[in-house]
Amino acid sequence: MVPDEIRSKPTELERETENGESPAGTPAAGAAAQRHIPPASLARLPIYLRALTAMLSDGRERVSSEELAEAAGVNSPKLRKDLSYLGSYGTRGVGYDVLYLSGQISAALGLTLNWRVAIVGAGNLGRALAGYPGFGSRGFEVVALLDADPMVIGQEVGWLRISPADSLEDVLAKTRANMAVLSVPAEVAQDLCDRLVECGITSILNFAPVVLQAPEDVQIRKVDMATELQILAYHAQRAQASQIAARARLAR
Repeated sequence: MVPDEIRSKPTELERETENGESPAGTPAAGAAAQRHIPPASLARLPIYLRALTAMLSDGRERVSSEELAEAAGVNSPKLRKDLSYLGSYGTRGVGYDVLYLSGQISAALGLTLNWRVAIVGAGNLGRALAGYPGFGSRGFEVVALLDADPMVIGQEVGWLRISPADSLEDVLAKTRANMAVLSVPAEVAQDLCDRLVECGITSILNFAPVVLQAPEDVQIRKVDMATELQILAYHAQRAQASQIAARARLAR
């Protein structure tokens, strides 16, 4: 949770831009904080938060936009633009308050809420996810692990006991899960997705190699590692072609 002293801290910091204009307490800054965050900017917020968390561990209190941008692998104008959607501005020549900014990003991402995650599918991936220690520090508590295989039902993964997928509805109600991860074969993913939605789950992370259909108010994020590897292969091929072309020019 964000400490009370951070939540109550006034946003009087000046906007960190090239000309140092527009203090955060102005109406323009307040409007920026209410804007919808574009998907590209939203995708970078967890990266900024991870960098800020590392800085907090090192005892850092302030960070410039250039330092934070370098740690996140982006340029500083892009970082300042992303943070402006939160209404977050650094003091010119001083930078950002690390603790305050991490609290702002955590709140924007919903990490100050209580997220209870059910993992459906206790294969190698499901077990690895259930045992990942980083979820807890990021605001996620894995409360259930389910599978349809009678050979694994009842086994323990960490402190979790694998529950039967047939009892999905009861398990979700008992654990008060409000988020789910699907790490199951493609042929059963849609049926399980439907059951999750019927139970009121509106946030699903899908590792199954299939596009799931769900109501518009249900957020589904698909993780397809094969697709990501194919994209990496595309970029690697282009890089190799560029290197070959460069060597050919030098050889002339």
